[in-house]
Amino acid sequence: MDLLPDYIVPFFSLSSPTHTPTNPDSFPDSRYYKTDPKDFCLVITFIATFAILRDVLRLGVFGPFAKWKLSRDLKLSRPSAAKANGVSNGNGHSKNAFTKAERRKMSHSVRRFAEQGWSLVYYTLQWGFGLYVHRNLPTRVLDPADVWIAYPHLALAAPVKIYYLTQLAFYLHQMLVLNAEARRKDHWQMMTHHVITVFLMWGSYYYNLNRIGCLIMFLMDTSDMYFPLAKMLLYLQLPQIFPDMMFGVFMVSWFITRHVLFLITIKSTLLDMPALLRFDWKPENGYYITKGSHTMFILCLLALEVLQIIWFSMILRIAWRVLTAGEGASDDRSDEEGENDNTDDKDE
Repeated sequence: MDLLPDYIVPFFSLSSPTHTPTNPDSFPDSRYYKTDPKDFCLVITFIATFAILRDVLRLGVFGPFAKWKLSRDLKLSRPSAAKANGVSNGNGHSKNAFTKAERRKMSHSVRRFAEQGWSLVYYTLQWGFGLYVHRNLPTRVLDPADVWIAYPHLALAAPVKIYYLTQLAFYLHQMLVLNAEARRKDHWQMMTHHVITVFLMWGSYYYNLNRIGCLIMFLMDTSDMYFPLAKMLLYLQLPQIFPDMMFGVFMVSWFITRHVLFLITIKSTLLDMPALLRFDWKPENGYYITKGSHTMFILCLLALEVLQIIWFSMILRIAWRVLTAGEGASDDRSDEEGENDNTDDKDE
């Protein structure tokens, strides 16, 4: 870093190192940092990194795998038909083995599988990192009152700062992706969710409420691992029992983390926060807690819960179809463009 100009360094390293607190209650061997507006420089770097990793995994790993697997399965399902309808290209395959509708469906499945593959990789790694952070912080899921003790938490251990900045970068990146790809039915719900999430992350980070932020982000990522995996199993056209079982795991984890543990966290924010913290606005001392800021955080958390209730109603609707109609679990958030595709079976 010594070789880089000073204005470039914040894009590649954590800014504002500070002294390790006396008798720290977490990460005693870590370097510590303060919050700094220059932190957004590193967020920009993380956004670019996620964009590159997403395309590398989509186009170089998950996409080719899904295309190979689906093509092979389709050919194996009708070997005689492929020979009868196509012209051999000399290597045992036929040039026009797949109809236009089959190629369109395969292209859609490959694209969606690759997108969900990136989500699975990110959420799994970030959940593991969040678990590491959570286990090293003196906070509890079932009794989150500890997150308010010793406020303000001015010094951030390096893992906590990295955790926050990568999460912020990911949701900003997701907002860009949402507007770049074909829109799904719940586009505006997702955009609203991401805007509120980014606002809460930024607010809790610079208001020194990072421990409640770490706890909430960890809870949210727990169920987000299972939904991409369920959809990937679906797009690979595996036996329906496998995506159905994974969808069931996702549904249970969603309910526990987002409608039980998250509500416990909201209750703690509503009751424990004003009981354990004094309302005081002294930015020079790191205090940013007023009745107004407290109300703002409560309303944002409740708004997230309302969105999650809407999505959980969709989840329950899918589960009901599986149990009563014998239908397999499917993605109700299919993109609108896909629903309007012409499914003409004519060969090209």
